[in-house]
Amino acid sequence: MPFMNAFRAAAAAALLASGAALPAQAQESAAEFFSAPFQNLRNGLGLRPQQAALPRRVVQFTTQYAPGTIVVSTKERRLYYVMEDGKAIQYGVGVGRPGFQWSGSQAITRKAEWPSWTPPAQMLKRRPDLPRFMKGGPDNPLGARALYLGSSLYRIHGSNEPETIGEAVSSGCFRMTNEDVTDLYDRVRVGARVIVLR
Repeated sequence: MPFMNAFRAAAAAALLASGAALPAQAQESAAEFFSAPFQNLRNGLGLRPQQAALPRRVVQFTTQYAPGTIVVSTKERRLYYVMEDGKAIQYGVGVGRPGFQWSGSQAITRKAEWPSWTPPAQMLKRRPDLPRFMKGGPDNPLGARALYLGSSLYRIHGSNEPETIGEAVSSGCFRMTNEDVTDLYDRVRVGARVIVLR
């Protein structure tokens, strides 16, 4: 339906350009009417549609770790944010490809919104075609948010390739959709413990 797509694009552009504050009911109707790419544009999380293949949800999670801890299961390709009462928020993640997976304990030492990216020397050696620096933004591989793990080169970060969530594709970092990493970012404090399991 090319006409409807063009109509929706024009309507979305007009809504965004107006900057008008709509009542809650009108906002919900607009959200149902416009397609996913425009939802992301309105939310300011990126210009690409991001549909999670592994949607986040609250699950039962019996663990010895304190609330606020992040547990990453590389095998499951899931990240758990531990909450009270034996529950956790479960997110889908992309993990390290074979040869780049790791396990251990780290702490969140830094948080960044729309982080810039400087590929480490080890990565540039493998991929000399990569840029030496990328400014933060929707095209940046680190996506909307990044949580830095200790003094390591690893991060939990967003992605401009949501189709890779649930896959083993990274150089050791943990990828999330921009929506999910933003949700996690708002919950996690600097100093929080991160446990990575194989």
